[in-house]
Amino acid sequence: MASEHPTGSSEGAELGRFLRARRTRTSPERVGLTVGPGLRRTPGLRREELATLAGISVDYYVRMERGKETRPSPAVLDALARALRLDDQEHQHLRELAARAARYAPEPPPAPSRTVRPHLKLLLESLRPNPAYVISRSMDVLAWNPGGLALYAGLEDWPAGHRNLARYLFLHPAARDLFPDWDRQVTGCVARLRAVAGTAPDAPDLTSLVGELLLKSGDFARLWERYEVTGRKPARKTFRHPRVGTITLTSQPMHLEGTPGQRLGVYTAEPGTPDHDALLLLDTTVPAGTHGERLPHASS
Repeated sequence: MASEHPTGSSEGAELGRFLRARRTRTSPERVGLTVGPGLRRTPGLRREELATLAGISVDYYVRMERGKETRPSPAVLDALARALRLDDQEHQHLRELAARAARYAPEPPPAPSRTVRPHLKLLLESLRPNPAYVISRSMDVLAWNPGGLALYAGLEDWPAGHRNLARYLFLHPAARDLFPDWDRQVTGCVARLRAVAGTAPDAPDLTSLVGELLLKSGDFARLWERYEVTGRKPARKTFRHPRVGTITLTSQPMHLEGTPGQRLGVYTAEPGTPDHDALLLLDTTVPAGTHGERLPHASS
């Protein structure tokens, strides 16, 4: 059997990793295959099964998974996406990985700026009492208003240069108590990081964070290996907050024009509700000296 570890270019290797991860997580039953008696040693689909479903040769597919075939046609990519039952976001991620492997994509741009523009800091203040913050593509918290920092209980205890939402979810002792659905939160967090890292695998801001979390968190390592990808979407989140009790808020992530790699996150509640009253209280609970923005760039 051919090696499960890609041996081609780094770009082709990333494409191969994604295909292998999705293949091993796709059950034969899900794609309409009948599984005969006996123990299957391969989790998910066999490479031969996937190649047949996609209408390509086994040898060609093995070369893709090993990172040696870096110029699959759009038709092949679409056939693999259908065979693996990829959703629209996963399908687009597959296309982006293939484009980079084939060097159709331009060279990666410079690392996004970590400087938060003054008018965005004013915007954060104007959003009070709604918790709001600006984060980088690697989830570093770059700027915040009082509620935006206080919402993540205990985050203010960390130095400004260490505040990162992914690091918080996996490594801060308060995170599991704060989120009653912690498992779902961390699954989505890793899927978002995977989506970014897949198309910028060598970016220092991402490799540093991922390397740290792989070393320090077995939960992160397990989820990272699954290679699920997703973007940010509006969602309802429940917090069991030690200062204001249990609150349920609507999160709204937004890309910021003119600041590539930075996003604004805002949490809201309907005025007049207990959740909104909790936000009013939360807005006043941040200790002095923890408002504003993070310190000049520090390694995450």
